[in-house]
Amino acid sequence: MLAGNATYSAPGDLPATVPLFPLTGAVLLPKAQMPLNIFEPRYVAMIDAALKGDRVVGMIQPDFNVGGTAGDDTPPLVTVGCLGRIVAYQETGDGRYLVTLTGIARFTLEEELETVTPYRIGRISVADFTMDFDTGCGESAVDREGLVKALRIYLDANDLEADWESIDRASTEVLVNALSMMSPYGPAEKQALLEAPDLRTRAETLVALTEVDLARREGDDGMILQ
Repeated sequence: MLAGNATYSAPGDLPATVPLFPLTGAVLLPKAQMPLNIFEPRYVAMIDAALKGDRVVGMIQPDFNVGGTAGDDTPPLVTVGCLGRIVAYQETGDGRYLVTLTGIARFTLEEELETVTPYRIGRISVADFTMDFDTGCGESAVDREGLVKALRIYLDANDLEADWESIDRASTEVLVNALSMMSPYGPAEKQALLEAPDLRTRAETLVALTEVDLARREGDDGMILQ
């Protein structure tokens, strides 16, 4: 797959240790893009280091189910995240970075390393997610029509608009992953979307979450996604 000017074809194209960026409620998925406003000094240092190296960072969620609180500097982490390459950045003049990441492949966090850097570093493996390197893997199994229908109903119910021309042009893989990232669900639901074993399961999970959310908001009157 292509991320910016870099091509990643196999696990060996990626580093075995990466800086970690814990962010609650946000997941990066392969081939999708994530804009970030980097302002904490430790993460500004992380971006500085990444730009001097391979430009790869690991997006991962804290795991407050196993301890820690939202105020912890080093909360426990979930075991699956996604590697992203910095494909664009802007220095703001006030010490911040505006960064765009392109997702490369999901990873398993095997070990967090002792480090003197202000940011965390992990030893990772992408061996369980080799399908992420294949563009379009699993697209044919996705019910794209059903996914788009669920999106339309959700947007209508919430008086929201969408760029339907861009949606129509997007590949099924990019559409599923971008919608999963933009979905308004909580950290556990976002993690389930990230860890879905294939594209079809991720799309079906997203539709199911949408159905549940609509039923909760509107009342299940038999109209939803019929």
